[in-house]
Amino acid sequence: MQPTESTPTLKKNKEKSNYYGLLFASPWILGLMLFYAFPLLSSVYFSFTSYSILQPGNFVGLQNYKDLMNDDLFWKSIYNTVYFAVFFVPLSIIFGIALAMVLNIKVKGMAVYRTVFFLPTLVPHIALAVLWMWLLNPGFGLVNGMLHSIGIEGPAWLGSETWSKPSLVFMSLWGIGQAIVIYLAGLADIPQDYYDASDVDGANWFQKIRTITLPLLTPVIFFNLVMGVIGAFQQFTLPYALTKGQGSPANSMTFYVMYLYDNGFKFFKMGYASAMAWILFVIIMVLTAIIFWSSKRWVHYQGK
Repeated sequence: MQPTESTPTLKKNKEKSNYYGLLFASPWILGLMLFYAFPLLSSVYFSFTSYSILQPGNFVGLQNYKDLMNDDLFWKSIYNTVYFAVFFVPLSIIFGIALAMVLNIKVKGMAVYRTVFFLPTLVPHIALAVLWMWLLNPGFGLVNGMLHSIGIEGPAWLGSETWSKPSLVFMSLWGIGQAIVIYLAGLADIPQDYYDASDVDGANWFQKIRTITLPLLTPVIFFNLVMGVIGAFQQFTLPYALTKGQGSPANSMTFYVMYLYDNGFKFFKMGYASAMAWILFVIIMVLTAIIFWSSKRWVHYQGK
């Protein structure tokens, strides 16, 4: 028999291993504490103060939150953000699944088509904003030019209070290539045996989609739904670049994070902006919790 290490030796080796583990993880731990934990806890305190970048401010309790409840632009930004989320998230799921199913067809050269649909996600949002500002220009834009050729007078798009947010939804749908890739991975994970069995039973393509594809794709839909809701409520770069930070016309493009940014870095009302940040955090947490709670009823995992 080979000799075994004694209990004190094993304990000493374990302590040594833990020491080296903490030593190598210490840069990450320090970074987490310095750049995440400290700012996070600081923002909680600042949300109860009149702190600005230029002055330390005073403790004001819940005054920032009370002022937000009476701020018309605050409620306007919430409306704009919810409007975008309500339309963009479901449409991104519908179009994402539909395009993924088309791109999942086994035909020659499909890899090229998949690449083409993914390419818009690689375009920086600033470049994307400039591109669509030209396309949706009411005077000489390509979109209105095409509509005019078939006898339809195109709207002002980004210059219209009615059409500005639908325009932004349309632009955002152009860049759902990343979600399409995730849906393609989910489709590839569905066993072919299910489709073969449905062929034996005489199921048509619609019945296959309704009873096989969509139920087994629900875990991927669930993931994209959560990420889509979080991303929609954090919409910032595209509307900010399109309106040059003005949120025009008539604040119809002033989104929540844009107004938060303006308060923090334009008006130097850091306490006010911190209060807005924590309200946004609570809203996203509540919506995410509701989605997780409802997922028990509609998300189906293979083997369960």
